Parts: sequence; C-alpha cells; structure tokens
Amino acid sequence: MLLLLFDIDGTLVAGATEAHREALHRALREVHRIPAPETLRPSVDPAGRTDGEIARLILLLAGVPARDIDDGADAVREACCREYARLCPPDLSRFVLPGVPSLLESFSADERFALALLTGNFEPIARLKLARAAGLGKHFPSRQGAFGSDTEDRTELPAIARRRAGRAGAPFPRKRTVVIGDTPLDIACARADGVHAVAVATGPYDVRDLGDADAVAADASELAGVLRALAA
Repeated sequence: MLLLLFDIDGTLVAGATEAHREALHRALREVHRIPAPETLRPSVDPAGRTDGEIARLILLLAGVPARDIDDGADAVREACCREYARLCPPDLSRFVLPGVPSLLESFSADERFALALLTGNFEPIARLKLARAAGLGKHFPSRQGAFGSDTEDRTELPAIARRRAGRAGAPFPRKRTVVIGDTPLDIACARADGVHAVAVATGPYDVRDLGDADAVAADASELAGVLRALAA
C-alpha cells in the first residue's frame, strides 16, 4: 500500500483562499492588536507555508516580539478557526480543480492506496474547506494526516502523518509514503522526512519550478498515472 499525503490549496482546490486569509487576519488583529496585515510591507507569500508560519511572519513584520507570538499561538489558531467557520462560503465546489473528484474517487476505492491530508491549514479549516468543496473531505479519514495545527514547521508534517498511519506503534514506511503538493516547500518537506515527492503544476508554480520532485504532473489526470506507476 502507498500512503498518499495530499496538500489542499493549489493541489485539490484553487482560489478558495479569500475567507481563509480574512479569518487569519482577523485573528491576528484580535489577539495582537496589529494594523491590518494587508498593509504591511513586504507582504508574506503564503504558498506552501503553514498557517502558523504565515501568522508568525506577519506578526514579525508588525514588530511583535517572538515571545508574544509564541504565547499567543493557541489563541490565534482558535480565533482563526472560529472566524473561518463564520466566513467560509457554503459551497466551494467551483474551486475544485478539474479531475480531482474522479481522481480521489478512484484512489479511495483502490486497496493499493491510503489517502490522507498533509496541509499547512489548521485542521478545522482544512476539514471544513474540503467538506464544502464538492464533498472532497469524505476521502480523507479523521485522525489521519498532518496539519498546520500540529506544528508550525511544515518539514515535520510527513513524520506526523506517518505515525498516525502506522500500526503496532511503528510509523508507516518512508519508502511507501508520497507527499503530493504544488510548491517547492511541499517538495522540501518530503525531502526532510525522506519520503517520495510528487508535484502538480496546478498552483502558482510551473513544471520547471518543481523539478526537484521525483515526478511532476501537469494536472490531476497526469497525477493519476504517476501515482499508479509508483504503486507498480
């Protein structure tokens, strides 16, 4: 069996970030009383980062001391998830990338694969986002995967996901684990744990930018072929 660890934004859905961004900004203003984050310069590129890392970078730009950032991390996470639940549109299906529903249906039904999430989103946000994105969340079981609420450091997420997928106290094997994402940071987190990295050029980076992956797919259709080849 292969453990397939899917990123969300740019990999399964694209463009469903407005409510997420606003929820995080509201949380930062509420907890740390900073100016509107969108007015800070330079701006923070969120691609491939965890919610906690994005929050930290914004707060550092605003001059918030590192100790205060650490002390307020739980409050920021809770406020962000609460705000997202209020702001998230009831239907995100228009943001689902072409071919993703059929890919997940096919691989969920194939006993050679186990699916889980590996995302920088805080877990409640990830679960709600996919529940409202044409029901994609049904393919990703609870108590599996790894999220930005587990750690701020994305490079630690694959090991967390492998522990949750393991049995008898042994993590799921590295050689049978695949991280699937759309940014160089997704590739880097796979490399940090010594697992396979497969990239999809459906986010902000093109195929040339993702060349450090073991394989790069242009879209969900190509991704399906890549994953089946790995299983073989």
